[in-house]
This record gives sequence, structure tokens and C-alpha cells, in this order.
Amino acid sequence: MPALACCVDAAPLPCPAFAFTGGLSFPAPITFPAAAPPFTTGEINSHWSPSMSAELYNINGWGAPYFTVNSSGNVAVCPHSSATLGHQEIDLLKIVKKATDSISCGGLGLQLPLMVRFPDILKNRLESLQSAFDYAIQSGGYSSHYQGVFPVKCNQDRFIVEDIVKFGSSFRFGLEAGSKPELLLAMSCLCKGSAEGLLVCNGFKDAEYISLALVARKLALNTVIVLEQEEELDMIIDLSKKLCIRPVIGFRAKLRTKHSGHFGSTSGEKGKFGLTTAQIVRVVKKLQILGMLDCLQLLHFHIGSMIPSTSLLADGVSEAAQIYCELVRMGANMRVIDIGGGLGIDYNGSKSSDSDVSVGYGLEEYAAAVVEAVQRVCDKRSVKHPVICSESGRAIVSHQSVLVFEAFGCNSSTAATTNALSSLLGLQYLLEGLSEGVHADYRNLCATAIRGEHDACLLYIEEMKKRCLDEFKEGSLGMEELAGIDGLYDVVRKAVATAEESESVRTYHVNMSVFTSIPDFWGIQQVFPILPIHRLDEKPTVKGVLSDLTCDSDGKVDRFINGESSLPLHEIGDGHKYYLGMFLGGAYQEALGGLHNLFGGPSVVRVSQSDGPQGFAVTSAESGPSCGDVLRAMQHQPELMFETLKHRAFEHLREDSLLTAEAVTSGLAHSFNNTPYLVVASSQS
Repeated sequence: MPALACCVDAAPLPCPAFAFTGGLSFPAPITFPAAAPPFTTGEINSHWSPSMSAELYNINGWGAPYFTVNSSGNVAVCPHSSATLGHQEIDLLKIVKKATDSISCGGLGLQLPLMVRFPDILKNRLESLQSAFDYAIQSGGYSSHYQGVFPVKCNQDRFIVEDIVKFGSSFRFGLEAGSKPELLLAMSCLCKGSAEGLLVCNGFKDAEYISLALVARKLALNTVIVLEQEEELDMIIDLSKKLCIRPVIGFRAKLRTKHSGHFGSTSGEKGKFGLTTAQIVRVVKKLQILGMLDCLQLLHFHIGSMIPSTSLLADGVSEAAQIYCELVRMGANMRVIDIGGGLGIDYNGSKSSDSDVSVGYGLEEYAAAVVEAVQRVCDKRSVKHPVICSESGRAIVSHQSVLVFEAFGCNSSTAATTNALSSLLGLQYLLEGLSEGVHADYRNLCATAIRGEHDACLLYIEEMKKRCLDEFKEGSLGMEELAGIDGLYDVVRKAVATAEESESVRTYHVNMSVFTSIPDFWGIQQVFPILPIHRLDEKPTVKGVLSDLTCDSDGKVDRFINGESSLPLHEIGDGHKYYLGMFLGGAYQEALGGLHNLFGGPSVVRVSQSDGPQGFAVTSAESGPSCGDVLRAMQHQPELMFETLKHRAFEHLREDSLLTAEAVTSGLAHSFNNTPYLVVASSQS
């Protein structure tokens, strides 16, 4: 809550504000010696610390062990998780400065918004997931192993997929594809990966998709074609015979187990994908008749994304393990149980199993629940332990990127409020000749005003007015003094009302598009952690919502983690830049983002920890799409458009005009090649 009076020596209200009925008026306010000293911005911030900001934004809840706040009040990145040493922390503000500074100043000359990727975090996430399963397997005496696959749909970025294959090669990590282009991508990338890494082919399939998957098997890629529909089996059988390629087949089972949250809508008996038990039996019998039952090797299921609890997870895995054991009993050559996705992350840091944006477990608990459930069922049925596979995309890529954007304006200011409230502290002269009780009330009023305790201010001014009225009735207070106190009463009440109005939620205008960069917020009301990436050693005194650049009323962010409808923010202005970051958005957002109002994607930098003076190295940088690029994406022809406008300029502009055709065409060329986002003038951060 902002203080009622931040600066005692702020500009006073004009005299008419203190004029009252009957011709009585007060002289301009003066500062009185007995008043409490002013609270400057520095003094307010002296009572604030980076650790208090970390608590306010719950960074340790959702961000640990990858994000923290450093002693400078900036968000710091811990690329190696809890193993990151102090000198290895990366200051996010320094990355933004490096990216946005001009090339002549040693920067990269990129425009915001900016996507910052951290391959070190991606590597750590893969290793942590593998370690969690390895520990559960070893401690439980499980006789097989875990090898995961990354579902490419979560983030198809070339560098991310290539890094996953490279980082996961030593523990047989593979890829999952759900479409023909994703399959082509996965085939190409896995040529450089582990020969044992799985290539899981999910999604609806036509003849070309199945042919590609069979060719992948011929290219010595460990490919499994997963049936989503019973009808796909006939195409697989027919094409495998034509191509003389023996397929490896799996299928997705429709489990009865499902969770009730938003992400559980694709699971259960009425789910979009998968085979019922009756269909499974028919598939097994058909393969048996054709002498292809040995091709059936993988069982896949998916309870839903963001599984909230390990108890629900264990129920689903146990049901699937029973199906797996039944397939073994029926003669199938079963080897792998693919538990699908569902490994959630804690977007709000609450560690709650009753929320769509949180989960009540960590990697270790997740892995232990899976391994224990499979082992228990298989041991009871005397079935050899299968290879455990998961498709944990969200948990792998969410943390590795941060979207940075700038707030360039705000819809209101507290300057008038500060002036009005600071002025009332200079009215001690009104109390001359009044009782000590009135003086005490006034001192209390000043103290509560400085602390921003609005309700207490009203109580003290009410007490002062009542005390003065009693003294007037007793004959110890004159009418002029009573009128003066009545005037002070009105000033205080108006000042409190103005201050409380200033505390209402303000709109911060930000240089990005919700539809392009945070589409899940608009589409499914998914919330992400958002906070300033600097000035966290200062107390945020404003409640704000974010409004993007699009001409759309839905282009705003007005819901935040922990159910908040506003975000604590700092005052902006005075030529200083104000940067915000959206975290945990590395899954789905880039692929789902559109081109509403023709705002394209952000600039992108990849940053790795280094032992250099800044502690990081930018390993690659790419500008965001230009105006010409986004026009081209919508089938326009920027080159032809430019020539049309150039011809128009030379046709309508005279040579002696202040605005020449040459100048116009030069400006047009610049606009086609420039960013669709606002180019905010450079200033201090």
C-alpha cells in the first residue's frame, strides 16, 4: 500500500484547496519542525530487500532451483540447478543489455520482445529426469531400465530438439512425433542420437505417415508405430508387406483412469485417442492370425497433462500394467510400457494437487510412483519388468526459456496524490493555541499518513474533530479554530480517497502480443509466473495488469499465479526502462502462437554459462520476424508491395516537396525490414 505521504517537501496544493465557507481561508502550508521526517524513495527502499521480492513473487516456490534474485535486485539464472556456484549465476538483465545494445556499443542490436534460451537448464532437466528414474529403479530392485522420449509438439525449435538428442544420447533418449513433418524432423535428428533411442510415432496416420515410419525402421532408427485407431492396423500390415519391412507396433490404450482437471479431458474411456479393451483383443487376434504377434512390443497410454498427484498416477500406471501383463499372457512380444506425458510442473509454487497450474510432487516422487506401480503388478503376475518410457515434454522444456518484454507506459500517476497528501503534513500552524490532546491526535495522524495506514488516518482525524467540537462546546475553542479543524477534516478525507483511488489497479502497456507469445493464457486461461527482472531491491508500490499491443480487448494479462488479479509493479518513467519476464513458458507457446495484428515472434538468443567476465556467452542470436516476414507468412508479397508504393511515391510527390519520393521510398524499405513491435527509444535501465 503506497504511503499517504511520501515526501514532506513535495509541492503543496494551491491555496483554493484550503478555502472554506464564510470567507475563511488558510495561508499556504508550511513544513512544521515537529512533523515526522519525510520518507524519500531511498528510505522506503532501505526497508526492502531482494529476498523480500523473492518472497513476494514466490520465486523460490516456482523458480527453484533455476531462478533466484541476486544482491543487485535482478533475476539471476542458475543454469546448473542447485549445483550452480555463485560465480556461475547469470544476471538476466545483463543478457538483455547485451542483446539490445547497439552493435557499435558491443551489443547485438536486437529488438524486444526477447526469448532467452538456456541450453544448460535443458541439459539439467534431462539429466534430473533420468536420475530420478535411475534412483527409483536401483533402490527398488527393478530389473529393467528407463529411457524417455521428447514429444516434439511441445517445442519444435531446431536447436532445442537437437540439444535434447545430443544431451540425452548417453541414456538412450529418443523423440516422439505426432505428424508427418514432426516425423521427418525426428528422423533427421535421431540420425545423430543413440541407436537405442526410441522413435515413437503417435497421432492419426495415413499411408504416407506409415510409409515414412517404416522407412525410418529400415534406416536403423528404433521406430515404433503406435495405433491410435484400430483401422490403422490394416494400413500397417499392407504397407509393411509392400515395402518388405517388418514393423514394430504399439498401441494406445484407453484407460478408465482419468483426472478431472482441464488437462484430463483427453483421457478416460471417452478420450480422443486410443483403443478400447475390445479393440485391443481384436488387434491381438488379427496379428496372431497373420503371424505378426511378435511385432506388438509397446503399450502406450496417456492419463492427461499435468497429472496432479502421484496417487492418481499410480492408479493409471497400475491399470496399464495389468493390460501389459495380459498382452504378455496372450503371446505378444511386449518390451516397453510408455506411460505418456503428464509429468507436471509447479507454475505457481504452491505444490498443490488441487490446481490445474500446480502438482503435489517432484521428479523423484513421480519416478518412484511409476516404478513401484509397474513392478508391483508385474511381480504379482510373474511378468518380466518392461522398459519404462515416458513422454515428459512440459517438464523438460518449460524452464529453459524466458520471455523478456518492456513496459513502456502506464495509464495513471500518483504525483497529484503525493502532492496533496504531503501538503497536509505542513499544517501544524492550525493547532496553535489548541490543547495537547489535539496536538497528539495530529502527530498520530501524521505518523499513520507516512505509513500509508488509511483507516487509521480517518480514525485520528475523526477523533481530532470530536475533541475540538467538545472543546468548542466547553467554550475553550473559538469558532475560527473549529472551522480550521473542519477544513483539515475535509482535506484528510479527500486525500485518503485520492490515495485509495491511486491504489486501484493500473494498466501497464507492454511491447508484446499475448496471442503470439502467451497463447495459452488467452486460449485456456493458463497462468505463468510474470515479474520484473530488475529493481527487485525496490519495493513495488503499484498494482498492475498488462495490456499488449494488439487491437483486441483480450490482449491483456489480468490473471496471475496464486489466483491474483493484479501484479505488484514499480513506478515507471524518468527515462528508465522497465523489463518484465515471463517464466516457465518453454512448452507449447511458440508453436501455438499466431500472427494476430501481424505481430510475429520475438528475437531469440541462446545463452550458456561461461567463465568470462559476464559469466555467460551468447552462442546464437536471431532477430524476430520483420514486417515483411509476417506479411509474407500471410501470402502477401512484400517486394511487390514495395514496388507498388514506390511507384505511387514518384507519381504523387514533387521533386521540390519537403517530402521527396526518394525519402519516402527509403522509409518504406526500412519499415518492411523493421520489427512489427514498437521501437522504444534507448534509455537507462
